[in-house]
Amino acid sequence: MLKPLVLVLATLFSFNACASEASVKQALQKKYPKMGKIDQVYKAQIPGLYEVVSDGQLSYTDEKARYLFMGNIIDLKSGRNLTDERTQKLFVIDFKSLPFELAVKRVKGNGERKLAYFTDANCGYCKKLESELKNIDNVTLYRFLYPILQGSQEKVNNILCSDDPSQKYEDLMLNGVQPPAGSCKNQTEKVVELGRKFHVNGTPTLIFSDGKQVPGFMPAAELEKALNSATGR
Repeated sequence: MLKPLVLVLATLFSFNACASEASVKQALQKKYPKMGKIDQVYKAQIPGLYEVVSDGQLSYTDEKARYLFMGNIIDLKSGRNLTDERTQKLFVIDFKSLPFELAVKRVKGNGERKLAYFTDANCGYCKKLESELKNIDNVTLYRFLYPILQGSQEKVNNILCSDDPSQKYEDLMLNGVQPPAGSCKNQTEKVVELGRKFHVNGTPTLIFSDGKQVPGFMPAAELEKALNSATGR
């Protein structure tokens, strides 16, 4: 995937990024109406490329709006994922406005650092994340149980209908202990709506207190660094 993208990008270096962001946006919407609503177009760091923000996703186009590029752009010299870095800035979430009443909360230590995340009861990487979080203290965890994998809905319902949802969630994810069958009215549908709002397509998806959204698993060392950075340490 990387090689074709690099070759295409190389052909764009000869162009001057002289087209305006507004004209590129207008050209895209006129030529390709099936793309749907384009929220914004920005000049990218790479000459001749423009960032296209649409439906919570980041893609790229050229100044003539002829090509659309999907995927990550990697700075081979530094190893930085420029797409990930830009995505985190473009799609910052107002952490304080999250509906924490929908989450399964767990306070560790003084709980001063905050982390919210979408997790699925049948997600292997979510289980790995919980194993890493065992080694992290002084954090408040807000777990949004997001049943997108087959068979997850029943487990989520059983967890939420238990006497101690936080403990039953950890028993399942860390030790494989299935929660007892339960039936109650819960707000899983609202969690699903929230995930769709933030375009959460996979789990785990992490949201730090500075609003950065990071898809995927992170080891403990990286989690510590991100948690401290989010709190200004």
